[in-house]
Amino acid sequence: MARQKSIGVLVVMVILGMILGTAVGEGIGHLLPDGVVKDFFLSAVKTGLGPTTIDLVAFTFTLGFSLKINVMAVLGVVFATYLFRWY
Repeated sequence: MARQKSIGVLVVMVILGMILGTAVGEGIGHLLPDGVVKDFFLSAVKTGLGPTTIDLVAFTFTLGFSLKINVMAVLGVVFATYLFRWY
């Protein structure tokens, strides 16, 4: 019997792959001397939705979301999906 793969597990693995990939890229970038390779590891695309405040009289809360995607984050996602394939 084939094992059913959960979409929730895939989402968690992709998010973890992105987080770990970004952390590894930042770590490598900060360890390298100044130059093109360091710029390559530290360059990233930053996107997101700014903070939005919702006032419901009794309480107020703020929502926001942002992503910082670099090359290592993409590689982390690829690696996570590869692992999910064999999971």
